[in-house]
Amino acid sequence: MKISRLFSSIAVLAFFTALTGCKNEAPVTSSLPRSTPEAEGVSSGGLLTFLDSASVSRHEFHSIMVLRHGKVIAEGWWDPYKPELRHTLYSVSKSFTSTAVGFAVTEKLLSVDDKVISFFPDQLPDTVSPFLADMAVRDLLTMTVGQSPEPSNAITSSGSDWVPAFLNLPVVNEPGSVFLYNSMATFMLSAILQKVTGEKLTDYLQPRLFGPLGIEGMDWESSPEGINTGGWGLRVKTEDMAKFGQLYLQKGSWNGKQVIPATWVEEATTFKIDQAPGAPEEIKDKSDWMQGYCYQFWRSRNNAYRADGAFGQYIIVMPEKDAVVAITSESPDMQDVINMVWKYILPAMNDEALPENKEAAERLSAKLASLTVPLPVKTDDSPVIAGLQDKRFLLAENNLKLDYLTLDFTGDACNLSLGTTDKVHTIPFGRGEWITAETELGGPGILRRPGATSSNMVTGAYTWENDTTLALTLRYIESPHHIKMTCRFEGEIAEVNIRQSTPPGYDLPALKGTMSK
Repeated sequence: MKISRLFSSIAVLAFFTALTGCKNEAPVTSSLPRSTPEAEGVSSGGLLTFLDSASVSRHEFHSIMVLRHGKVIAEGWWDPYKPELRHTLYSVSKSFTSTAVGFAVTEKLLSVDDKVISFFPDQLPDTVSPFLADMAVRDLLTMTVGQSPEPSNAITSSGSDWVPAFLNLPVVNEPGSVFLYNSMATFMLSAILQKVTGEKLTDYLQPRLFGPLGIEGMDWESSPEGINTGGWGLRVKTEDMAKFGQLYLQKGSWNGKQVIPATWVEEATTFKIDQAPGAPEEIKDKSDWMQGYCYQFWRSRNNAYRADGAFGQYIIVMPEKDAVVAITSESPDMQDVINMVWKYILPAMNDEALPENKEAAERLSAKLASLTVPLPVKTDDSPVIAGLQDKRFLLAENNLKLDYLTLDFTGDACNLSLGTTDKVHTIPFGRGEWITAETELGGPGILRRPGATSSNMVTGAYTWENDTTLALTLRYIESPHHIKMTCRFEGEIAEVNIRQSTPPGYDLPALKGTMSK
């Protein structure tokens, strides 16, 4: 790190300490203020229509929080998802990384015009091409680094250090000229920030963003080299997502203090590049992915902008309506979820407060309190249980590297144990109810690499589809995903089919087991 940047960093930390007024001041933990829809000019009936539509849609919603004029007017979690649980944000993480860049620019630790290679003199390829030499921080922010194809999967699965792997890729287009979504570009922003601050993203953002907003308990995946992934891997609660959106809606102001300069908020959320310059206007008019890209934010229709992540994680900011909508879900069609926001929630917002509508407000409150994802049907236990109890099924060689499984039925619980050579994963499943536990058994996801959390919150429930078929549903409730294990028993033979929910859903190779003698 340059000496000037080190002293600049120290000075800024002193500034933040002075701003809070106390070196050891406890982090802010207050929740957002609450209000009623009509008091903030929103129709409870309109919000109910959204929820009714969600219940019959092909999307699996996990949470929603709607803010108007800085106040929460509707919030709900589809059981077994809970307000106290974090949720994997996927690419919503990128907007938090962009915010960290904004802090670093404000603190004069870097400039968006700085060349990327200037931060990594010891990790460059033998020959630096003109396009690579010209690549700037701004190009990382706008997804215009010039690489093709998108390299994230190739790099994260290569076993190589990610920074030199990125810098060694051909840059085939002039930086700044062509948009191509690139999660490794965001990782490089995280790597640059760690270079100039001497801290991981999580630590750097703690006194600047997470602390002031009262965001606690977050975590962020890291690369094998110990750099936060930047482009994915952040987990925070739904209300934390809403707070982040509200901070941007308020132009960086929070509780009367300017947390991040309004000029950076404006710079980060305004049009920078056209993702599809040749697309017909009638196509663009229907797409929230063709409104322009900013600094790790997307422009949206209705003069809104958003952070969004794979499978349906959203922070939608609507400046003209003074509103924020945060959603977590697992969706096969992310545009359709946004369409629902525009179709039902946006028209429900009025310029003035509405007359109290007690009946509609009570129906909305009851609906929000009763949200749930499908629970496996409670069935009578199968007569084959006696022959399965505590029996070990030795599994044929498989990609999951599992050696055996056992089942233990006690009351309304089924305990599934999956054994490897050095570990046993035991997970409880409820009959007619979810049972929550922690497991180190990895779940579905994309770009989960070394540095990801090893402990996962899960909740399980089981049902008998028939006398010989046991269906186990396991939800990774701090992610969008779940798996269904269908176990078929025939004498001393077990076959386990595993289907992962990640849209459009796919099956893993079946596990074959034989009961040990």
